[in-house]
Amino acid sequence: MGSVEEISKFNEQKHVEFLDEYGPNLKTLPVTDQVKELQTIIRDRNTTRSDFKFYADRLIRLVIEESLNQLPFTKCVITTPTGSYYNGLKYERGNCGVSIVRSGEAMEQGLRDCCRSIRIGKILVESDADTHEARVVYARFPEDIAARKVLLMYPIMSTGNTVIKSVTVLMEHNVLEENIILSNLFCTPFAAKSIISAFPQMTILTSEVHPVAPNHFGQKYFGTD
Repeated sequence: MGSVEEISKFNEQKHVEFLDEYGPNLKTLPVTDQVKELQTIIRDRNTTRSDFKFYADRLIRLVIEESLNQLPFTKCVITTPTGSYYNGLKYERGNCGVSIVRSGEAMEQGLRDCCRSIRIGKILVESDADTHEARVVYARFPEDIAARKVLLMYPIMSTGNTVIKSVTVLMEHNVLEENIILSNLFCTPFAAKSIISAFPQMTILTSEVHPVAPNHFGQKYFGTD
């Protein structure tokens, strides 16, 4: 048995090797004790709804922050209050969010907290109970979405069918595949492989790839369980 530090390094290396199976466009939050604690609380069946929502919002904020790091920046020079110059960065214009209703709406406030004036569209996708085939019921986007980078928000991915259908709709509205960043909390390996196979140029940002996804997320978050 090695030291705690050695075990931690070993687990981190295994995590990197695991993610290499999916290619460079699948990214995860750094595996920290804080992130693991949030994931644990969300998965725990004994977590109260008020605690669930509080800690889910914390994890959402971390995922949104990291998703924003995938957007393009441009260099800029600003003047400080003392008259000094500072070489900085600013977001390129033309970003928007799209939430997949209903669970994706849980991530909207996290995005607004980071980008106060960002426009957010919605997609409602329903799945057949028997065949699991997804169909779009409703879609509302900014008129110029084809010229924007899109942050697609959906917290739980078990099969990937809903996301695949949603991305297909975005591309039907002339959004480029490489301009879509999928923000996700929990993803199964099956869903990750399905989505990457369908859209290899799209970026996926998740907190965890695990065989068992907490599918109770939407009901627990909105209090409908």
